[in-house]
Amino acid sequence: MKTSADLVRDYLSAVERETSALPADRRQELLADLAEHVEVTRAERPDAAIGEVLAELGDPRTIAATALAEAGNGAAGVPARGGAGAPARRGKVHPLAPLLMLTLSVPFIIVFPHHPGPLFGVLFRITGAVLLCTSVHWTAVQKTTGVLLTVVLPTVLFTTWNLANGNTSSAAPTLVSTLANLAMLVPIAGTAAWLWRVRRA
Repeated sequence: MKTSADLVRDYLSAVERETSALPADRRQELLADLAEHVEVTRAERPDAAIGEVLAELGDPRTIAATALAEAGNGAAGVPARGGAGAPARRGKVHPLAPLLMLTLSVPFIIVFPHHPGPLFGVLFRITGAVLLCTSVHWTAVQKTTGVLLTVVLPTVLFTTWNLANGNTSSAAPTLVSTLANLAMLVPIAGTAAWLWRVRRA
């Protein structure tokens, strides 16, 4: 009896055979997308049968026909977008980029507590979150956890702090704000370190 891994391997082999007319890099990109989609779906729905997950992707011939049609309509080497069950390839950014953006947003605010520090800190955090969410290096669960701990939680704490302290600008609150920002940096840096450890190559 074939295991789940065998079924996935057979499915990807069928797609590879059907897409033999595609350029090698596009074919490997499509196979990587499909493999990632299977992995993410199984992580999100562990009770789902592997046959059901593969059926949702679509028939290998249909996927191949769509990919070949899109390759013929687009520029050479440009990844096809969407298709019958074929997930689109997402951003090809080094995994360190979003982690650095998320982590450095707080030190930037600490070093430049007034204009433009907060503005750039927020931009760093938003950019880091977008890069994290569009990266192929983490599962959906890992991305959600990362965004919650590095963006949502710090933003809620920062907003609560400002509302509770009236956003005053005297020297004492500035010192306390700096300490609060340093404390907020700990879970952000810890989450970034965790994401780095669990990333996929």
